[in-house]
Amino acid sequence: MIEKILLANSGTGRTEEMLKSLMEVPLIQRATVTVLHVVAPQVTAEAMTEKWQEGGKTLANSIQKLSLDPTRVTAMLREGDPKDIVCRVADEIDSDLIIMGSRGLKRIQSILENSVSQYVFQLASRPMLLVKDDIVVRKINRIMVAMDKSPSAQKCLKLAIAFLRDIKGSQLVLAHTNPDLKLKPGEISANPNEDPVLIPAINEAKKYGVNYKCIAPEGKPGERICQIAEDLNVDLLILGSPESRPSIAKALPDLDRLLGQSLSDYVRVYANCPVLLVR
Repeated sequence: MIEKILLANSGTGRTEEMLKSLMEVPLIQRATVTVLHVVAPQVTAEAMTEKWQEGGKTLANSIQKLSLDPTRVTAMLREGDPKDIVCRVADEIDSDLIIMGSRGLKRIQSILENSVSQYVFQLASRPMLLVKDDIVVRKINRIMVAMDKSPSAQKCLKLAIAFLRDIKGSQLVLAHTNPDLKLKPGEISANPNEDPVLIPAINEAKKYGVNYKCIAPEGKPGERICQIAEDLNVDLLILGSPESRPSIAKALPDLDRLLGQSLSDYVRVYANCPVLLVR
């Protein structure tokens, strides 16, 4: 399911830790990895030579830290705008997963500061794993999936089950937030096992023998998802991020983020664990 991984390495952040954690998952262990470092264009030949040398050292250090099978790792050094290069290389190698670091900047701030991860997040059609610089990367044992009735949520569920089915002692957290939930008199919370959105997901988890826990809270989805992930010490949060923009809007990748409210954008900023966004 995940056979080709693109690791966009800037020389900082926790992406290398995240990849090492992923490679302990049986589903991922046979994947090939492309480690990409992008060098910005320079005015002089001397400056360009210096930047390429620095980039080569960054790549070499990254490969050494990862300690992966050399036959399954490719180092790639490119020149250009990192935002465009990451998207282009992902298409070139037909990657199944992009791993990127993120400073966790809020919407307008990320636009003003020309955030690479924000740009790629908006335009990439491939699953993207965002790893904020200020989080702790742990061994993957508990995965949370934010469920709804969308096709992307079903893809998230299948991916989470594939991750966990061969990990002993693992747990799948199924969460469906309902901002319009009306509790009956005397009820403290709804019974998540009776949530119509979660019942099919529960059946899938049982089918593959995956241990699961259900949560069906009321409230704003973004805030509740982030709170649950923190309360339960989730190691990885998987969230559907359906592509709903018309193709013409892709020429203005920041427009919809400025005008609209995006659940995936909120979670990207505020979740205290790595976030895997699935289109």
